[in-house]
Amino acid sequence: MSVEFAKEFEAIVNKARAEGKRMRVAVAGADSESILQGVFEAEADGFVEPILIGNYKRIQEMTERLGLKDRHYDLQPVDDNTNVVQFAIEMIKSGNADCLMRGNTSTRDLLMPVLNKANHLIRDDRLVTHVCFLKIPGYSKLLAVSDVTLLINPSADARREVLKNLVRALRVFDVEHPNIALLAMVEKPSFHMRDTVEDQTMVREHQMRPIADCNIAGPIAYDLIMSKEAARLKNYDCPYCGEFDGIVVPNLMSGNLLIKVLQMNAGATSCGILVGAKIPVAITSRSDSPDKAYLSLAACTAMWKDPDHKYFGKE
Repeated sequence: MSVEFAKEFEAIVNKARAEGKRMRVAVAGADSESILQGVFEAEADGFVEPILIGNYKRIQEMTERLGLKDRHYDLQPVDDNTNVVQFAIEMIKSGNADCLMRGNTSTRDLLMPVLNKANHLIRDDRLVTHVCFLKIPGYSKLLAVSDVTLLINPSADARREVLKNLVRALRVFDVEHPNIALLAMVEKPSFHMRDTVEDQTMVREHQMRPIADCNIAGPIAYDLIMSKEAARLKNYDCPYCGEFDGIVVPNLMSGNLLIKVLQMNAGATSCGILVGAKIPVAITSRSDSPDKAYLSLAACTAMWKDPDHKYFGKE
């Protein structure tokens, strides 16, 4: 397999490939075909060391079938009654691994141990959120969307934290002072739509006291986010239309639906990471291509190698 990705991802891949230690990635439930392929492509590129956790027989059969059996990796066999995510976390806490990666586990089974306070993976001053980076054909920029995995119906305060994490995540791609859109169905606030009023309030607050180092606009509909021409036709006065770097979605349903439509029907290339935890967490769907698993690991490795410790140390 040869990984193919849009040029917008080159910077992050080059950061991951930079000289230094390989990141030891604990794959929780490693009997996942596309994720295994992505992990071993990252291993071949020199920036990760795979630790495969799960059912010994299934993993061995899969690595053999995929032609990966003789590659370099550490296999940690556990029985089917073992919580593979907790096992991976214990390895990280004991200093035997650096990064957690979702394998053949459900989203809930991955997130519950990560969010469990007993594991001490969450910083007291942070909300953990998921950021999906997308390169959409026809759109000139890389686009980051959040939160699309954790927060079902976030409050206004929670979406402020989503905004902060989104700006932090964009730094991985060297995007400073990004343009962020607060996605809504309409661009005029309506008391029948709570998120539109909250968006307007957030923009006004940001103008008086910046929430994060960014420009924000909202409430704003998707067509206006993506197109200057749509903004012209609708007489929407915003200099960032067609040039947004990130989108804060109003709820989990809209965000998850948005990225899946873009991935499956618009040919978008993407990768996903968690932001706000004390460790790097690579999270991709089991139905995603190996390229997405590879890119998620590249983003996590770049964050892990950051010399200023912006992501897992103190800012």
